[in-house]
Amino acid sequence: MKTSKKLGLALFLLAVFVLVPVMIAATGRKDLYYTLTSVALLSIGSAGVWLTFYIGRINIGQGAYALMGGYVSAILMTQAGFSFWATLPLGGLFCALISVGIGVPILRLRGVYFAMVTLVLTEVARLTALALPVTNGAKGITSIPLPGALSIGGVTLIPDFATMANPKLAFYLLAVTMMVASYAVLWRIVNSRLGHLCRSLQQNEELAASIGVNTAYLRVLVYAISSFFGGISGVVFVAISQSIYPSSFVVTDSVNFMLYCFVGGLSYVAGPMVGTLLLYFGWDLLTVAKDYQMLIYSSAMIALMLVLPNGVLSLLDRIGGKK
Repeated sequence: MKTSKKLGLALFLLAVFVLVPVMIAATGRKDLYYTLTSVALLSIGSAGVWLTFYIGRINIGQGAYALMGGYVSAILMTQAGFSFWATLPLGGLFCALISVGIGVPILRLRGVYFAMVTLVLTEVARLTALALPVTNGAKGITSIPLPGALSIGGVTLIPDFATMANPKLAFYLLAVTMMVASYAVLWRIVNSRLGHLCRSLQQNEELAASIGVNTAYLRVLVYAISSFFGGISGVVFVAISQSIYPSSFVVTDSVNFMLYCFVGGLSYVAGPMVGTLLLYFGWDLLTVAKDYQMLIYSSAMIALMLVLPNGVLSLLDRIGGKK
């Protein structure tokens, strides 16, 4: 990693883990914890969508996996007595397994079929949550306990959230830590042999298959990793909201996960994170426009994509002299 990138990463970590909490404490704007926590969670889900774009596939169903991950966590905590920390990987793994079952038959076909299936997937997940007794239908699952203490070898690494004076800060740090870990994994995938193979699929699937790349296997693997990201974002959402309903994640959320990737930049690992930050805060800032909020928001996105078709982060290349 170049020195400039190392410096940028160090400054980013310093900002999210130290400067932001210090500034919020100084200004007393504790409501920003919830906003920034939401941004971190949404960026985790959009990171998975970005990964499917990386193999040249359009994923419009990430909201379904966030919903499934959230329900798995809620059911395990309220009905089976699992701790939040145990449900965190289990929710992601459940979503990964479901995605394999969907991906094996569909991802062998051309991309348009996969896009069509993912388009209806979120609504299918919502209707399933409405129908199943274990999900409690439209009433959802409420009164979900806060994350308990995390101990390893008798040493408490994370105290019980219920005993904390400021759980909002704890949730912010949890979400940001998960976000940093997710993007670290994403960066490692992109810069590994797996990432190079994924890039070959994006450029020419037929050529990749002709040189021995198992394209079907690779697509399913990437989709499973993508869905895992969606699942863990839903698990953390449940811990924060302490409830989940069939409407917690809808088709609009799945579309937004995709838009975050476009706005940030499909050519950049950090693109979904930047896109999420800009669009989430942009929507909040436009609340003053009232009835014209959606019109201004949509127009701004269209203009942004026309001016910066490669995303906001492409400005860095322009500044650096790249075309």
